[in-house]
Order: sequence, then C-alpha cells, then structure tokens
Amino acid sequence: MAEPIRTTLQEGSVKQAVIDQYADDVSPIIGVDNVSSNHIDLLSTCRDYWPVNSIWMLEGAVPALPQLVIWPQTTEEVSRVLALAHERRIPVVPYGEGSGALGGVVPLRGGIMVDLKRMNRIRNLDQENLLVTVECGLNGAIYEEQLNRSGYTGGHFPQSLRCSTVGGWLACRAAGQFSTRYGKIEDMAVSTEAVLADGTIFRGRSVPRTSTGPRVDQFFIGSEGTLGIITAATLRIWPLPEKRHLASYTFDQLADGLEAIRLFMRAGARPAVVRLYDGQETGNHFPELGDQRSVLILLIEGAAKIVHAEAEVIEQYVLDHGAVDTGPEHVEHWLETRFNISAASRLLQKGAVLDTIEVTTNWHNAHSTYLAMQEALNGVEGTMLASGHWSHVYPEGAALYITVVGFPGDDKITYYKKFWQAAMAACLAEGAAISHHHGIGLHRGQWMGAEHGQGLEVLRRIKNALDPQGIMNPGKLGLREVSKWEK
Repeated sequence: MAEPIRTTLQEGSVKQAVIDQYADDVSPIIGVDNVSSNHIDLLSTCRDYWPVNSIWMLEGAVPALPQLVIWPQTTEEVSRVLALAHERRIPVVPYGEGSGALGGVVPLRGGIMVDLKRMNRIRNLDQENLLVTVECGLNGAIYEEQLNRSGYTGGHFPQSLRCSTVGGWLACRAAGQFSTRYGKIEDMAVSTEAVLADGTIFRGRSVPRTSTGPRVDQFFIGSEGTLGIITAATLRIWPLPEKRHLASYTFDQLADGLEAIRLFMRAGARPAVVRLYDGQETGNHFPELGDQRSVLILLIEGAAKIVHAEAEVIEQYVLDHGAVDTGPEHVEHWLETRFNISAASRLLQKGAVLDTIEVTTNWHNAHSTYLAMQEALNGVEGTMLASGHWSHVYPEGAALYITVVGFPGDDKITYYKKFWQAAMAACLAEGAAISHHHGIGLHRGQWMGAEHGQGLEVLRRIKNALDPQGIMNPGKLGLREVSKWEK
C-alpha cells in the first residue's frame, strides 16, 4: 500500500462516513461520473500556483487535501450540492483552474472541492447592448477566442489567461494586462449570479447603472469563495479594435517615466497597455537596451482616429520628460513572450525561492513605495534580486509589481515568510494597498486587519450572515486565523 502524502497545513477533516454518505446522496443529483474520491482527483485540485505549494510539491508534500471532488454542470446543481453540504456542515472550496498565487483554494479543513470547469458555456451574446452572459468555469483563452469569432473582445488578458476561468477572475478581482483601457474585472461586471452557502440562488439584474440601494451581487466580486459560489456573470464587451499602435521609450530616471505617465493619464489618454520597468527588469526582459535606463512600453488600440490622437498626446508628455523613442519592436517582443513563465520554473528547480508581490499606490507614493519595498526585500538575508515595474495604471495611481528571487538554503519557508513580512510592512508604512489583483487567499490574510481596520470586522459580519455554518472556503480573506501557517 502506498504511503499517504504528507500535508503541511491541514487543520482538520470531516468524518469519512459523513463524506461517503454525502457522495451517495449527491450522485443522483449531478451524476455518479461527476463525483470522485480518487486520489488523483484530490491531488489535482488541492493547490494553486502559490510558490509555497511548489516548494512543498518538490519535497513530496501538499498543503492539504480535500476528501471529495464534484463537478456540477448547472446553477441548480450547485444550489442542491451546497444545500446538502450546509445541512451537514461540510466545508466547501470552489475551484476554477487553480491559477491563483496565494493559496486561495487550499482545503484547510478537507471536505468537498467543487470543481466548476464543466460550467463552461456562453449563455447569451447581446450585441446591441455589448454584453455577454458567461458561466463561471469557462477558460479565459477560450472565452476570448469565442468572442473574437463574433467580432468582439472581452478586454481581459491576465498572464494566467490560458489557465484561469471567468469565475476565478471575478472571485479575486482580477486585472488583465489591458486594464488601463478596459478596466479590471469589477469594471466589466454588470451583474453576477451566485449561490449562497445554504443553496439560495441570487441573480443580479443586467442594467447599466442603478440607484436602488447597495448592489448585492457586487458582494461576491472579490469574495474568493467565502460568501458563496459565483456561477455566471454578465460582462461588458467591446468590438475588436480597428487600429493598434505600439511604442516604447527609455528614461534616464525611473521617476521621470512615472511623472510622464501620471500627466498623460491626467490629460485623458487611455492606452490599453502601460508598463514601466526599472533598470534591472529592463535588462532582464529587454537585454538589448541594457540595465542603465528604464523602458516604458505602450499599446494603444481602438478607433483609428482616437488611437492617433492618444499616441500624439502621450508622445508629447514622454518626450517632454527626457524619453528616447526606441520603436515598436520591444512591445512586439513583450506581446510574444508575455505568457511565458518558464524562467520561474527553472529557478525553482535550482533551489530558488521567488514570488511577485503586487500592490497598489497613488501617484504621490508610487516611487517611494517601490524604493521602500525594494530596500526592505534586499535587507532579508538570502535575497539576490528585488526588481520592479508598474502597470495597470489609472488617473489616481498604478499597480506596482516587485519581483523577488532568493537562495536561502534549506529553510525556504522561513525565508519566504520573512521577505513577505518585510514587503508588506514597507507597503503599509508607505500608505499603499496590499493587493491590486492577485487577491488575498490564505497567505495575505494576516495583513487584512492592517489593510481594512474596522472594515474587516464588517466583512466578518457579512460572512457570518451569509454563511453562518462557516463552510465556504474556510481560512481565506483573513476572516479567521490560519493557525498552522501564521504561527
């Protein structure tokens, strides 16, 4: 008999007799082929791309294991399986494609993994109103491809496009690489359909704007499966752009690039892609430019006349701040390589510990937050690199990414915790927000109190009202202590 796989964060599980009875009772609802306790199915849904998971997997361990995996195919089936789990107080974790970066799908208390990949249809394409109603389990790349065939784009291109789902985007308030033009997922969401812990189905109305009290369906955006399961959403779409303009510029000083971006955003330009790299990342991604200057890459798309006007406005501001025009080829290179994360896999196999920490700043603290977080990370023993870039820019500020790579030796987990503590302390001290789009998951929950203050208690009250048994994705969003990880 094979040795059981070691778990590192398992906080509990449900009595096996209860799980077995649940499996027997749920099989007639969703079909026996959509219920599994096979070890391979439990392993394939027990983790996401949180770097700590990868460290443990290379050591032959997993963070925690569910006890059952089910694949519902309709909202009504989700309602019935949740009602049954609620009645029996069985923990439930919704699962898309496991592309999260913070342990958001780790089943800390065992129970049931609700894998939503079979809910993968576009229900309705409303061309007159530029809306699409789509189920939560549809893969992001397939979603975009299906829209393209009809002459539209969803405008949402996260790096995880090929391994994430529409429901996952909504659950963690995701951003795509073209967010400066099209917005984050919460800007695209007109309404959501969700199922509460007790099986209640809620459907929001797909109207453009309302003044009818708080929008209840908005509660579920960013809830990371802690309040219920998002089963479908109506999203905004756009006609495929008529024209695309690519441009890149380099700056002697990183701060000059930031100021140029602030000013052209203030003037009303809305390029789809704005990415400003520090010298280290310029050297890594664009070696032909060296590592002495910062590169800004821009992609502008839409109606041809608007694209032309935006390009003129932007160029005026960047050249006024000492930029050198370096042509479109660097943007073309970025477009070709933007989904490639093979370097991270190679570094992991060589013993590195690495992560990308994204935070949100306003313009007044964008540069100081970068400097503070970089200094804090470089001060942690074992760090070899702490570099940064900005993207997802808005009139009020931008998302800052800090990439950290370290070789700490044997105690990789302790090192990981230390550099995150240093980064978050620096972020909060500068007045920045602890996440722009990766969400909170399991790991970032320990800073939610510092982020929200009394607001976290309000969120806990909402959680208790909608999920009084506490069965929905336990231990996430900082709603309760995760003892084995935080100690």
